[in-house]
Amino acid sequence: MSDTPIASREAALRIALAARALNGLDVRALVGALIAKLESPLTEAKLAALTVEDLRLILAGDFAEQGCHVGVDGEVLKEAVRLLWGQGVANSDFPAVDAYQEGEMPGSLRVAVAANRGENLDGHFGSCERFLIYQVGRDLIKLIAVRSTVEADTAEDKNAARSALINDCQIVYIQSIGGPAAAKAVRAGVHPVKKPGGGKAREVLVELQGRLASPPPWLAQIMGVPSASLARFEEDIASEESA
Repeated sequence: MSDTPIASREAALRIALAARALNGLDVRALVGALIAKLESPLTEAKLAALTVEDLRLILAGDFAEQGCHVGVDGEVLKEAVRLLWGQGVANSDFPAVDAYQEGEMPGSLRVAVAANRGENLDGHFGSCERFLIYQVGRDLIKLIAVRSTVEADTAEDKNAARSALINDCQIVYIQSIGGPAAAKAVRAGVHPVKKPGGGKAREVLVELQGRLASPPPWLAQIMGVPSASLARFEEDIASEESA
């Protein structure tokens, strides 16, 4: 028996995609409604047993017995149920993950990117649907994981749970992040970097990659190396000491 309300990443992915199909329904609300119907934990088998009528009643909530019609088109309900069953999930916009073995890129950084669609930096820390996890080295960038935020959003402290979800990363790129959430990310050992304009995730990471050889102070601190602004000064000292 799982200690969490969602039994697997696959189940979390199905729920996230179904919520999006339901006109961007709040994921946490959908999880709560599904648990009320199916009980925790939400498994792939339980989701696969749902019918369109089940989902209509779940969304109607307290008014279901009065024959309330959910403000969602019938075809949208069918699409959401198909996603909960797992149909079409493999063809979703989750990008393909690169093959990676832990430790194969020595000296690299692990970076999270807040995302909603495809392989883009287009999410806010507290509301993005997923974090794309990259390993970034001087010569190579690999997407090593895609982590849904659905399960984190069922926690009492959503931002703390999201921070824990990416606590193996040194940096997280987001379009925006609030002060309290930023403090929790930093407490988890993750440095937030805001890019309000967003963009293609790999293009943002190529910029970061180009700074690894001569890192600015904030990046040097993360990498544990001298910053570019101090490098020449340290070289001068070394030359004087060897003279």
